[in-house]
Amino acid sequence: MGILDFLSGEFIDVIHWTDDTRDTMVWRFEREGHAIKMGAKLTVREGQAAVFVHEGQLADVFGPGLYQLETNNLPILTTLQHWDHGFRSPFKSEVYFVSTTRFNDLKWGTKNPVMARDPEFGPVRLRAFGTYSMRVADPAVFLKEIVGTDGEFTAEEISFQIRNVIVQEFSRVIAASGIPVLDMAANTADLGKLVTTAIAPTIAAYGLSIPEFYIENISLPEEVEKAMDRRTSMGVVGDLNRYTQYQAAEALGNPASAAGSSMAAGMGAGMGMAMGQAAASASVAGPWGAAPAHAPAHAAPPPPPPPVEPQWHIAENGATRGPFAQSQLAGMAAQGQLTRASLVWSAGMEGWKPAGDLPALATVFAQMPPPPPPVPGA
Repeated sequence: MGILDFLSGEFIDVIHWTDDTRDTMVWRFEREGHAIKMGAKLTVREGQAAVFVHEGQLADVFGPGLYQLETNNLPILTTLQHWDHGFRSPFKSEVYFVSTTRFNDLKWGTKNPVMARDPEFGPVRLRAFGTYSMRVADPAVFLKEIVGTDGEFTAEEISFQIRNVIVQEFSRVIAASGIPVLDMAANTADLGKLVTTAIAPTIAAYGLSIPEFYIENISLPEEVEKAMDRRTSMGVVGDLNRYTQYQAAEALGNPASAAGSSMAAGMGAGMGMAMGQAAASASVAGPWGAAPAHAPAHAAPPPPPPPVEPQWHIAENGATRGPFAQSQLAGMAAQGQLTRASLVWSAGMEGWKPAGDLPALATVFAQMPPPPPPVPGA
């Protein structure tokens, strides 16, 4: 092999990087056994930055463009300056390409519920999740603080740390916002801006920025959501008597269904009983169609249905229990499971209130025995 062939193999004329992985943030230009030729061309495409590290120290950062590497713009010693080493330079010069494009659709979410105090429901547990985008804002800081000497660094390697920062600041923002749970869906954009502002200093210390941040959902525990659904259903139903009449009419209009058949059969039996009563009344009437003197002028009306006993929910340690009938509350109070300070809620109330403040529960605590008398001589 001639000297010209050796020189052509020793030098690299073009330095560039193309990537189609969509998740690589940093890639090191491999140059083992080669030196960068003085006057070589460096191609940095849009959405990239090239970071030169010479003798272990960061030398320079190049933005998008085409560069010809000369001694006046790059402090790198080539093998041509070290003939005494036989074209083997003792200095290592490395080139790291950094992607400055956005890495989108990164996920975040709360592993455990976030405790917050709601102005309407009291202590609640919230879960949330969403997406965000990330980009390298300062390639030099990102290389020094995060990447180090990693030859290929992906977004997955830093996304876990970013999620931790987001969840921490999200918990603090939610706890301090004072926004009711029922209004959070209408304020997710404002909450997202608050979280983005809160995490910006920490993220900037990594050489990164968060151009987009979205809160997709904020949810309550399943038990609380069921209680809210029941409350909503009661508001939609409205007048229970009219709703019952409507269901009966619907069942009669659709006798093919099981509910319609049973309802129609029940109403048919009721009509048969009414006809039987009318026939019995006619049999005891006088010859002129009038009822005997001992027969009542009007049949006695049926007794009214028993009143519906209210159902109560109890809030303890950020969770709810129930519903309980009022008769059950008396037993719980006797066993010490319910006190006057316990927060309770029933349909029609605006929010949670201490049980001792509600006149409807006065009888529950009136049945409790007084405290035991003091021990003589104690």
